[in-house]
Amino acid sequence: MSSAPTKIHTVDKEGKEITTVGFNRFGFDSEVNLEALRALYLRAHYSNAGPNGKSAQNSSDEDGTYQSNSIYNKETGGISYTTLTRFPPVKLLAPSERKRVLVTGGAGFVGSHLVDRLMLLGHEVTVLDNFFTGSKTTVSHWVGHPNFELVRHDVVEPFMIECDQIYHLACPASPPHYQYNPVKTVKTSFMGTLNMLGLAKRTKARFLITSTSEVYGDPEVHPQHEEYWGHVNPIGIRACYDEGKRVAETLTYGYQRQDKVDVRVARIFNTYGPRMNPYDGRVVSNFIVQALKGEDMTVYGDGKQTRSFQYVHDLIDGLIALMNSDESRPVNIGNGDEFTIIEFAELVREIVEKVQDEAGIKRTRSVKIIHKDMPKDDPKQRRPDTTRAKETLKWQPRWSVRMGLEEMVRYYKAKMEEGNL
Repeated sequence: MSSAPTKIHTVDKEGKEITTVGFNRFGFDSEVNLEALRALYLRAHYSNAGPNGKSAQNSSDEDGTYQSNSIYNKETGGISYTTLTRFPPVKLLAPSERKRVLVTGGAGFVGSHLVDRLMLLGHEVTVLDNFFTGSKTTVSHWVGHPNFELVRHDVVEPFMIECDQIYHLACPASPPHYQYNPVKTVKTSFMGTLNMLGLAKRTKARFLITSTSEVYGDPEVHPQHEEYWGHVNPIGIRACYDEGKRVAETLTYGYQRQDKVDVRVARIFNTYGPRMNPYDGRVVSNFIVQALKGEDMTVYGDGKQTRSFQYVHDLIDGLIALMNSDESRPVNIGNGDEFTIIEFAELVREIVEKVQDEAGIKRTRSVKIIHKDMPKDDPKQRRPDTTRAKETLKWQPRWSVRMGLEEMVRYYKAKMEEGNL
């Protein structure tokens, strides 16, 4: 198994090849080479041990990777970890250009991609995470780097540090995780945001909170724009997350009005990509893992409910643009391409079969789509109105759902091959 990602031809919605992500805007250069970014996640995490117990490959600078050579022995089921000796090259910035950035929830799915981007750009990054849903493995390739620090900490407790920017992402975001301990979810949204806003006030740091499309609840307005106040059940099973994020926004603007804290609010719509927890109950990871394993794909209800899905690199572009812009109103960050869940399941099945065919994998059976009862308070439709992001941030999604899904399928396939899924 090769540890280096194969060259993938990726085109955007207009058919142009994507070679870089990010842009130079608002006085902040966030552009990085796509292949350099892919090398951090689109690869086998472990090499496999051969019959003699030795690694079947040697991960080194010569093959373009900067990863540890952790060896997985299939026969014993054991894993032998090594330490990193060399890090991916990062941009060398003058001290005046280098930001000290705090990312709460930085070991999670979205947080780890944001950390990768900020590190490659040459900034100093501190990750705060209690590892409830995050994992050290998502950022382990940076541990030991002089620009990077990983701290196990729960944002419910105060934290002191000097910083210029705070990306506040800490909060479980998938229904099984945030419903596991609803009181803790509300506490994280309120107390965590209170503590980070207090830190921003003391250090005069710019503060960005990742809110959610869930603040709109089961919307009666379609598509959802930022002026819509939402239609939320305040006592339902999803309320711990929906109302938690709504009060976090209230708190954020309270600090802006009362204490003049420089704030940004990003309302994130459904996002998918590599490093998503395969068992977090979200539709994209559910479908891909089920299809790769040859299991039937589960659709809840009749499958006519709609969702809009954005690829994680588009989201990171939007978050960095918002952080460095002058826009302090809430901004929707999402993809306007709307699918019914049944259409999406069929697309995932098609892409999984394509990737398997390319790899010469023979399927034992055809994957079917089965239906189960709809969960309570599940929104019937969800699509962002991204006019504000287009006008004020000059941002819009570049990745088509098909291109993003293909990359995510390759990621999960590599995880399965190494015995990590």
